[in-house]
Amino acid sequence: MLGIETSCDETAAAIVVRDQFGGANISSNVVRSQLDEHAAFGGVVPELAARAHVTYLDHIIAQACREAGVRLDEVDAIAATAGPGLIGGVLVGLTTAKALAAALGKPLIAVNHLEAHALTARLTNGIEFPYLMLLVSGGHSQFVLVRGVGDYERWGTTIDDALGEAFDKVAKLLSLGHPGGPAVEAMARQGDPKRFKFPRPLLREARLDFSFSGLKTAVRLQAEALAPLSETDVADIAASFQASVAEIVAVRSRQALERFARDFPDQTMQLVVAGGVAANQAIAGALRQVCDEVGAMLVVPPIALCTDNGAMVAWAGAERFALGVHDGLDFTARPRWPLDLPDMRIEPDAA
Repeated sequence: MLGIETSCDETAAAIVVRDQFGGANISSNVVRSQLDEHAAFGGVVPELAARAHVTYLDHIIAQACREAGVRLDEVDAIAATAGPGLIGGVLVGLTTAKALAAALGKPLIAVNHLEAHALTARLTNGIEFPYLMLLVSGGHSQFVLVRGVGDYERWGTTIDDALGEAFDKVAKLLSLGHPGGPAVEAMARQGDPKRFKFPRPLLREARLDFSFSGLKTAVRLQAEALAPLSETDVADIAASFQASVAEIVAVRSRQALERFARDFPDQTMQLVVAGGVAANQAIAGALRQVCDEVGAMLVVPPIALCTDNGAMVAWAGAERFALGVHDGLDFTARPRWPLDLPDMRIEPDAA
């Protein structure tokens, strides 16, 4: 299976093999980051991202095939992210996949980017359904119950900023550069996480939703009150912000796992973490502690497969293809595509 990913600022392609028993092998996984193109702007510029995809995608696909030792006409099908994401970039990848499918006479699988994240743990760890996924990235922060391929139930989401977005905005506020997550984490290591008591929004409510806008505002107000900021101030603000985030994520994860235990009393509790924010060690440590305390298994795929990549798209395509699913060349790219929409479900006669 060839997988193509262009939903944001990574141009990626991969070849993944799924055997008849559901075993997986990543034959190649090529990712070209666009950090240099966007660094001067403090964030991703959609038009620049789409242009870079146009420039490099053909070369990335060719490299993925070379590294895997296969020709394009030898793949069983072609999978591409069809949403959600920056629509210009999504269009580049999906249109390329359609052209290849038409020229080679291969099936097309239009992949939901969130499903690709949701199924990555089956690629890397071979875990069984059902399980709970915590997706924390630049565009999404949500809990999703994963019952099967195409069968998802969203238990909680952010009502404003995604967690990765909050990290990026705090980094920009503190002049730490882009991407914001690693920059804030690096600075936080030098700071005092107890100096500032930033809010933990929504934690008094029983629902599993997140809110990070008020926390971001509190960080801004504190920074303005201290201006001009010393290096110690910046480090302490970063550390205190990160501590607040880690506590929010830990509390919500405990609540979500407790719900899972109630709904599936005979199943092993499994928490899968996906998205770029999964690389944050403070958050990872808080999640490990929660899982240890409630007796859940924490599954975090390698960070290269938590961030956007072609292998996860190829795998999601392979999982769907194994169930007889493919899509028409008229499939439309989608800037928004929630996992729990009815059109994600796989009907018995999908083949």
